[in-house]
Amino acid sequence: MKTSVYAIGDLHLSGAVDKPMDVFGKHWEGHWDRIRQDWTEQVKPEDIVLIPGDISWAMKLSQAKPDLDSIGQLPGKKVLIRGNHDYWWSSVSRVRSMLPPSLHVIQNDSLEAAGYILCGTRGWNNPGMKDFTEHDAKVYKRELQRLRLSLEHASGKLRAEESKLIVLLHYPPFDDKGRPTEMVSLLAEYRPMHVVYGHLHGEGTAYAYEGVYQGTEYHLVSCDYLNFRLKRIV
Repeated sequence: MKTSVYAIGDLHLSGAVDKPMDVFGKHWEGHWDRIRQDWTEQVKPEDIVLIPGDISWAMKLSQAKPDLDSIGQLPGKKVLIRGNHDYWWSSVSRVRSMLPPSLHVIQNDSLEAAGYILCGTRGWNNPGMKDFTEHDAKVYKRELQRLRLSLEHASGKLRAEESKLIVLLHYPPFDDKGRPTEMVSLLAEYRPMHVVYGHLHGEGTAYAYEGVYQGTEYHLVSCDYLNFRLKRIV
């Protein structure tokens, strides 16, 4: 049976903490119910759903469990990376020990599913952007290294001539003027089919790069940008 790959990011769930998203606008009212309805209508059990970060507002792993369980009850195999607001994400081994069977996380490694190789990292603010600091530079370099580790892990699994590599990032790999960064150059070395990312909301989506660049198709998949509907990637 043919597998489809979907993506949706920045779910910002709050099953165990009091942080409703409608404080950011009326369009967020009941957003998880709307996502779940679309999800159940589109996704089949054999499909893959990519969730590139900002999954839960929880501060502790135990608080994130209701949100992870809620995602786990939906159809498909779900693949997650960490976002900048996922403070509950402690060691990857602890996170994996708490996950429902249909949820899988990537951190400095990769995952093979239905012939696709999935890898990625959080990313960070891009050099050259406003208020970029020395601290940002250190974190950005660390994220570059983590992306390389994940891509190298994935490259060992690629057997076919046609690449079936898909990369998840949380932060956009293009800057706020739509210019490619060092992260894009690194991605180009491995030639993934698709890159999905989130993080951007509201006015910030105006500078999002979407489309094909050097043979890779880039997708912004923040849930509010998608009007709370999953995007079919493959």
